Amino acid sequence: MFSSQNAKIKYSYNKIREVKSHRVGELFSAYRDILWDDGRHKYNVSSFIGEIDEILLGERFSAFDQSTLDNLIGTLRQRGNSNATINRKMAALSKLLRKAYKMGDIHSLPEFRRQKERAGRIRFLERDEEARLFAAIKSRSEDAYRLSVFLVDTGCRLGEALGLIWNDIQEHRVSFWITKSGRSRTIPMTERVKEVIRLPPTEGRRPKGPFTKLSQAQFRAIWNDAKAEVGLGADDQVVPHILRHTCASRLVQGGIDIRRVQMWLGHQTLSMTMRYAHLATNDLDGCVVVLETPRGEGLSSESSAFASPLTTVSAAAPTQKSEAAATKTAKAPRKSSKAK
Repeated sequence: MFSSQNAKIKYSYNKIREVKSHRVGELFSAYRDILWDDGRHKYNVSSFIGEIDEILLGERFSAFDQSTLDNLIGTLRQRGNSNATINRKMAALSKLLRKAYKMGDIHSLPEFRRQKERAGRIRFLERDEEARLFAAIKSRSEDAYRLSVFLVDTGCRLGEALGLIWNDIQEHRVSFWITKSGRSRTIPMTERVKEVIRLPPTEGRRPKGPFTKLSQAQFRAIWNDAKAEVGLGADDQVVPHILRHTCASRLVQGGIDIRRVQMWLGHQTLSMTMRYAHLATNDLDGCVVVLETPRGEGLSSESSAFASPLTTVSAAAPTQKSEAAATKTAKAPRKSSKAK
């Protein structure tokens, strides 16, 4: 207690808390059920944190400094991790450390800088590849074939399709409630999707949904056998998720604008959908006409692919005022050349 004539100050030590040291794995065990919902993403995060804890050799810390983070990123890069993979792992670590910091388990945080990612090539199925692959899948499992058609025509994720129940399907539309982004969406169905969701009449109890007889592991096993049969076994990009890429690519190539493609796929941000924007090349066809036209010839307003109202007005017929002026000039008498 300190007092004077002008001020009275009281010092309290009741809120002082000892900061203990922790391993990354211990922090994850404490907060994983709070920060992440059960599912495949939580499983992946568990794998990421386990690898990070192994790289740090189980080191205990009360402050996660910048040099530790930089060394961790360097080790991941030496192991062959791409920048995109490093960003996913660092996103999980950042989320965990921020929670630990708020709870007082650690008393400082490093600066997480997002690594620059390259826009990789997106693989999608051509029509003939789809036909061959789906035929091989159908010969192994009718249910897996129906699911494959559903995935390529709706563009939904495998988990979203497997989690469907009959109440999610209403007339010509299907709703996805359990999604990666946490946002539900409803899209219309194509004719062949309407066909494949109809189950053949069977004896016994009706399943809970159109694809609940299959698990992800079963479908992937059938998929891998079928793709090996049709000669795609060596292509590591031909995984079930390629059907989502295929759907998105066909929408963009068919002239659907990026915003609607985003809504169809359920992307949380437009930047995710912009990966397919390079396929929308129809809008650039008019550029070829301009480039192939010899200099000096120009393009008429009617044939120009980029004709605007301003161009059309300037190229139009003369106005009434200019026509009148031309007529007056023509009728004016010619002055005599003789001097008076």
